[in-house]
Amino acid sequence: MKRIYIFIAAVLMGVAALAQEHEEDRLKHAGEVLQEILNIPDNIPKSLLDRAECVIVFPSVKKFAIGIGGSYGRGAMSCRNGQNYTGPWGPPAMYALEGGNIGLQLGGQATDFVLLVVNPKGVDSLLKSKIKLGGDAAAAAGPKGRDAQADTDLLMHSEILSYSRSRGLFAGVSLEGSTLRQDGSANEKIYGHKITAREIVRLHKVGTPAAGRTLVAALQKASPKNLSDPKSLQNVPPEKEKKK
Repeated sequence: MKRIYIFIAAVLMGVAALAQEHEEDRLKHAGEVLQEILNIPDNIPKSLLDRAECVIVFPSVKKFAIGIGGSYGRGAMSCRNGQNYTGPWGPPAMYALEGGNIGLQLGGQATDFVLLVVNPKGVDSLLKSKIKLGGDAAAAAGPKGRDAQADTDLLMHSEILSYSRSRGLFAGVSLEGSTLRQDGSANEKIYGHKITAREIVRLHKVGTPAAGRTLVAALQKASPKNLSDPKSLQNVPPEKEKKK
């Protein structure tokens, strides 16, 4: 009987290790995808990246085999540190993207999505609960090139700007109607214990894991300083740890 218990324990440990490795691979892939996108011509305009408080990357999102247009992607979000998002990029929290509208963008191909969260209100919404793009958070297709310089009105009225890459084509894409939520299970596997996205990106309870270093380094190299309008960052309420 003792041998059976030992065997079961070993199997469970093996399953847990594989699950952790799977999430770590996903996090590494998110960093590699962002690095590739930031290195292609006509990528995310630097003027917009410099005004983003957080960036979310969903690598290789695919359409569901069952249903019409349904899709589900998993990736990671990194935010700038500091109460007013003026510090360096911090450890990533795992997130999920889901909804029928994603599938309409895929066309049967694996697609990478990059989302810029361009004001503190958008970040706070993401850290509270699941949000619907275009409903709970104002979302728009991210502008490119000259459009990014001229379309300041879009930036003022949006909380999240989204881009996609498929078959080498990189473009702004609308994800309105889709939902974003923190992936608690994945965060637990990455960090070894239950932890919320807010504790990761705002309360700084953990450091950047090895699997997340490529993502954070790519952001830090591409946009080391937050160039948002200082007025938009002045009234960010301080983060307080909830009492247990």
